[in-house]
Amino acid sequence: MAETIPAQFQVLDERFRYCDGDYVVERLHTGSRKSEGPVYFPAGRYLVWSDIPNDRLMRWDETTGAVGVFRHCSGYANGNTIDRQGRLITCEQGNRRVTRTEHDGAITVLADRFHGKRLNSPNDVVVRADGTIWFTDPSYGIHSDYEGNKGDSEFGGACYVFRLDPATGDLRVVADDFCRPNGLAFSADEQRIYIADTRQEPSHIRVFDVTAEGALTGGKIFAECDFGRFDGLRLDDAGRVWAAAWDGVHCFDPDGTLIGKLLLPESVANLTFGGPKRNHLFITAATSLYALRVTVNGARYPEPIQQVQR
Repeated sequence: MAETIPAQFQVLDERFRYCDGDYVVERLHTGSRKSEGPVYFPAGRYLVWSDIPNDRLMRWDETTGAVGVFRHCSGYANGNTIDRQGRLITCEQGNRRVTRTEHDGAITVLADRFHGKRLNSPNDVVVRADGTIWFTDPSYGIHSDYEGNKGDSEFGGACYVFRLDPATGDLRVVADDFCRPNGLAFSADEQRIYIADTRQEPSHIRVFDVTAEGALTGGKIFAECDFGRFDGLRLDDAGRVWAAAWDGVHCFDPDGTLIGKLLLPESVANLTFGGPKRNHLFITAATSLYALRVTVNGARYPEPIQQVQR
């Protein structure tokens, strides 16, 4: 049986009054070195997440509660997501690449170079309905051998946000003015994208409009972090932005107002909504994986616009 701790919802604005859920938060697993990148697979009812310094992907089974290793030698995997065909997309910090795990378990390299230069260390990733894959590429995985492989940036220290079309292999920079781009998430209609810049002072989230051609415009600051730094992001079906921070999960109204927090005893790195109704909030925080049922639902994204060619 999972260990539980009291759920601490901090209401900072009346708009957060009914954003709550279980009275307790479940700690589904502990003992990791740095938990990151949770992704829920509806078809199998399981969750995969990263234990970066231990160089492995972990798996929690919703039907049995069992936890085990999903993949050893994961390339110091960080962010994960699922594409519209139900395949795992992974940012491998240590291997400096983005990969796709096929249904038969084979691993396909989607991107590892841009104009002949090696990527820094892909960090977080999302997939759009048109099949394009968007990911951030800060330099955390090449700073040391702790959560990657120490190395040099081949971009002169620049850290980009990329858009990849896996059907054509076209990889392009969509944002080049970030210090350390990190978590990212689309609005439910995929017309906007929210991107965290972890190492700005203060750490903040910016919001961009997505053009019909897949470019970004705008980029104003949506919210600033009042405790530590932002990391992973997710949206609910009311357009609220849920952001990982050092004291827990921060919740922002669509207008950018911080309306509440879910406080946790460990620094939070990332989160995702899962379960049959998308109302099971999974949180990766330092050494542990947490979960609770909430009164909100994760954003429902559009069906695929076209099938990705393989």
